[in-house]
Amino acid sequence: MRPYRNLKIANLIQEELSKLFIRELDFDNALVTIINVIVDEDLLHSRVRLGIIPYEKGPEVFTLLQKHRGRLQHVLLKKLNIKPMPHIAFEIEEQK
Repeated sequence: MRPYRNLKIANLIQEELSKLFIRELDFDNALVTIINVIVDEDLLHSRVRLGIIPYEKGPEVFTLLQKHRGRLQHVLLKKLNIKPMPHIAFEIEEQK
């Protein structure tokens, strides 16, 4: 496989997903940032790590993202035109 391809795809997913968060989702007085995107070497799965302020809104934001995950993934597929499009899984960064 080509070197650094998964890192390039992770960067593209992070950029476009952050634009989609701003444009299409309302998090109801919560600040949601994408901390990191990790794409597997086989390009089938990606983990999107999120930072949420205030941390108490985490479960509410997580359920909203899970509800809209399929639509977000579809829009990313159309926008980026990557075959195969990595399956997106969201993770919430623990508060320290």
